[in-house]
Amino acid sequence: MSAATMPRPDAVHVRAPGKINLRLRVGPVRRDGYHPLATVFQAVSLFEDVHARVADDISVSVSGRHAERVPTDERNLAHCAATLLADATGTSAGVHLHITKEVPVAGGMGGGSADAAATLLACDQLWGTGLDREELGHLAAELGADVPFALTGQTALGVGRGDMLTPALARGRYHWVLAVSETGLPTPEVFASLDASGTIPPNRRVSVPPSMMKALLTGEPSRLTSHLVNDLAEPAVHLRPHLTQVLAAFEGTDALATIVSGSGPTIAALAADHTAAVAIAEQVRRSRVADEVLVVHGPVPGARLTEQVRTDR
Repeated sequence: MSAATMPRPDAVHVRAPGKINLRLRVGPVRRDGYHPLATVFQAVSLFEDVHARVADDISVSVSGRHAERVPTDERNLAHCAATLLADATGTSAGVHLHITKEVPVAGGMGGGSADAAATLLACDQLWGTGLDREELGHLAAELGADVPFALTGQTALGVGRGDMLTPALARGRYHWVLAVSETGLPTPEVFASLDASGTIPPNRRVSVPPSMMKALLTGEPSRLTSHLVNDLAEPAVHLRPHLTQVLAAFEGTDALATIVSGSGPTIAALAADHTAAVAIAEQVRRSRVADEVLVVHGPVPGARLTEQVRTDR
């Protein structure tokens, strides 16, 4: 039986990861309003689950971490992803998307991007639109700079807006402690603060040094610490001064290094191993500077189908 004649599922479940930017360098704003970026993404074990089922139109519901802060109308990035795929493929099919969130909302970890990536894969399966990963990646780039990476996962170098990806040869497993804030930090505000600071030279060119790629190849966390840099850290702290207390809470621990994740306000600390990460997390919890403290690891795969259900029709 060919793919074209196989019965399509009535429901699918796709899981996609959040991310940490191990390095994030930002160039001067361009005429189109975007900044050129040079970043290294790592997908981590904090996931968004999208359950998609056949429906008459496109709709979204949300549960899980910070669900009350997520719009369920056309502003939702998963809703945008389903609409984009339908328009691009000419399908009139509908879908109900239920998103179970683990990634902090507006936390600099790409939760909305993970929802969009998972939705593209889910709807492609549900509607039988037959796009390959490369074609889904092109649509993902239209939705946002982080969406293509949520499709691929693992560890990758991103340039352009961050959407032009090259897989990184990274060995080993990296253990992270995340200090999460209940109050999100919208990415546009952070970039606006960076622009207002005037700290980016107008002729600045951004890149990722080969030494960082070599450090990832060793699989040794200690080799990575000097490369953890984020140009959005200062504007994030400027907008959320409390982050100085969060960063300070890690100073008395065995954390190898700390970094603001993406546009913040999540703070990520690199640990030597899982045991060290658990101990660091407990110390930071006792300091009461974060609303939640989590232990995760990376790299992990990108969006992937975990279940599909077919009924006789």
